[in-house]
Amino acid sequence: MKVLNVHASRSEDFLRLTFDGAFDPHVAWESELEPFFLALEEYADGWMPDVVKGKRQRKYARAAIWKSLEEERQERRTAIGFYRTKWPALDMTLRLWLPPLRPELGVTVNVKPLSFFAEPERCRQFVELVRAWASRYPVSHAMAHSADDAQLAGSPGFGRDMQTSIRDGFDKIYEVFWLNVFGPKLVETVGRERMLSTPAWKVEELPNGSVLLVTWPTVADFATPEARLAQARAHAHLRPDLDFDTVLRTLRERSALLVPVEPHFHPDVASLLSRVVDRAASHERSRRIAELNAWQPPEPEEWRPADSALPPDVDDPERAREHYDTLAEHLVALLHTQVPSVFDTSPESLTDADFYFWREEFPTSRLREAIDERAVPAIGAYLGEVLVHNLGGRWIPRHNLLEAQVLVGSRVWFPFVRAQRYMRSRQALLDYSLTRLYRVAERHRG
Repeated sequence: MKVLNVHASRSEDFLRLTFDGAFDPHVAWESELEPFFLALEEYADGWMPDVVKGKRQRKYARAAIWKSLEEERQERRTAIGFYRTKWPALDMTLRLWLPPLRPELGVTVNVKPLSFFAEPERCRQFVELVRAWASRYPVSHAMAHSADDAQLAGSPGFGRDMQTSIRDGFDKIYEVFWLNVFGPKLVETVGRERMLSTPAWKVEELPNGSVLLVTWPTVADFATPEARLAQARAHAHLRPDLDFDTVLRTLRERSALLVPVEPHFHPDVASLLSRVVDRAASHERSRRIAELNAWQPPEPEEWRPADSALPPDVDDPERAREHYDTLAEHLVALLHTQVPSVFDTSPESLTDADFYFWREEFPTSRLREAIDERAVPAIGAYLGEVLVHNLGGRWIPRHNLLEAQVLVGSRVWFPFVRAQRYMRSRQALLDYSLTRLYRVAERHRG
């Protein structure tokens, strides 16, 4: 059974629920967790897990759950995962903390895409699921919201950074999300009467003293002006020390950061930048696209007019060319597993190499001495070979590698100089990409 991976693509938002409740560790799991799974099976409309995973993957069934919990059991905890093999994707984790720790039932649910929850009825059933869980397993806190917006808000620290969360606990309301369950301690801190009078789509007191609060009927449109207004009103009501206009402005700024931006990348490096953007988390995607739309790769300076080329200064030009070929083979040996296209000595292989070096943060993740002595010569030689094989270039060998040139049309290019600049930093991999130099050389060969 191949499960869908919520995190395989970073380009799309998803719904995230975090839930921390109490349970009785002295009761058999089959009995204590029965209400948990009954509620899941009743209300997980369209996103019910079909796979449970402990030490190994099994088809969803109660027997598989108990088996997985037991085989994952450690001295103080056990945890298992739940997944789906069909759209929408699900990544759900159930954790039990056991004595001598404080007994706690923790659940994280990620359902992708967020757009799956555009229907009011589907959102209503999700709310009912959380209501059932929170009524049976008393919570300190729970929240469900857009994962992207929660990241911008500072979650997983419930609206603040994790260090603050660990230091202070949930001592006050730092953020109001689409769905919230406030435990009795937090309710009393705010004031039960104030909590229950919050202007929101749904406010309900649960039998154990917790309060369930939902700001808007549907979570998929959390960033609309109307939904943000409702979110701001609820937050400012629960935190009268906050300025409503400031709260609303902050929410609108977050919405603006999530508005999709169309890529308009420089054509020479568009394929490279598209891959760079794909590595960005979805909550950072729009900002990253906007930055790269505005960025322009510098014009390559590693060239001279052909009539001012440095003349060969080696005794055996053919042997020098064989040396460049050997250096290029060093790059093939280095990259062939991760970048199979290097066998082709093609323009596309340059883009693949550019992305690989950028993804691996190569200039800062390897020893500088190794980069300068081995990587730079190999990269420069490989770039030169691509110019020779694809643009009809010709090596003009020199004793000093930095002076070695490749003649293409009316220009000579210095591939080793380019490689040296390229390996200075991660940003330099984009500024001095191999792809960009090749495309410019291609345009000038005639």
